[in-house]
Amino acid sequence: MGNVKESHPLLCVVGPTASGKSARAVALAKELDGEVISVDSRQVYRMLDIGTEKTTEEEMDGIPHHLIDIRDPKDAYSAGDFVRDAERLIEDIEARGKRPILAGGTHFYFDALLYGLPESPDPDPAFRASLEGRSEESLFAELSARDPRRASKIDPKNKRRLIRALEIVEAHGHVPEREAKDARYAVEWVVLDPERDILRERIRVRLESAFARGLVEEVARVRDYVGDARLDELGLEYRVIGEHLRGERSEESLLPALHSKLWHYARHQKAWLRKLNTA
Repeated sequence: MGNVKESHPLLCVVGPTASGKSARAVALAKELDGEVISVDSRQVYRMLDIGTEKTTEEEMDGIPHHLIDIRDPKDAYSAGDFVRDAERLIEDIEARGKRPILAGGTHFYFDALLYGLPESPDPDPAFRASLEGRSEESLFAELSARDPRRASKIDPKNKRRLIRALEIVEAHGHVPEREAKDARYAVEWVVLDPERDILRERIRVRLESAFARGLVEEVARVRDYVGDARLDELGLEYRVIGEHLRGERSEESLLPALHSKLWHYARHQKAWLRKLNTA
C-alpha cells in the first residue's frame, strides 16, 4: 500500500438517497473538528436547490461545506473535476489541522477519488451515431450485460452517459474489480443503509416536501435558463418534471413516477453499498 496517502483515514459518509448523509456528516464534523466535502454530482450546480436536496446554511450549522454551488448549470462538471477539487481540499483541510469528511451519494466520484479514473478513449462519432437511435432501456440492458459493475453506478435514463459508457466498454472492456489495497487513501466508511420500507417512506415524504417547497417552479426556472436538452441531463427530478412542463406527462403522474424512479435509483445505490461491505 505504498501509494496510500498517510494521514488520518478519510471519513466517507455513504448511503442511498434520503438516508440522512448530510446530517450525519455535520454531526461528525462537530465531533471531530471537521469540514464537509460534498460528493454529489448535482449539488455542485447553482440553481439546483430543491431538486438536489441541497444542504442549506441552517443545516450546515456553521460547519464549512465544500463543492456546493461552485458551477453554472450550463457547464459540465466531471468526475475528473471532482477528483482534482477533492484532492486539493483534502490537503488544505488537513494542513489546517481539520478532518475532511466526504459525504454524498455519487458513488462513481468516491471510486474515482480512491482508485483513479478509468481510461477514457477518444470520442468515436461513428460508434456514437450507431447508438443514438436506441432507447435508454436498450442501451442500459446492453451495458448491464457487458459491464454490470459500471451499469450499477449509472443513471439508466441518462442517454448521454449510457452511450459514453458503452463507448468506453467497446474500447477497453469491463471495469476490473479493484481490491481495497489499491485505494489511494485510507478510508473509514460510515454507511447509512435504512431498511427498505423505511427508505421508501423517507423518499415519499421528502418528495412531498420538495413539491410543497416549489420543486416544479424551480425546474421551470432551470429549464428557462439551460434549455430542455441540458435539463434532461441534470437528474431524475429535472427530467421527469421537464416532461410535464413540455406537456408530455400529467401533473398527477409526477409524484408516483418520481417515487418509483428514485426508489429504483436507491436500489442501485444499495447494491454499491453491498459490494462495499463485502470488499
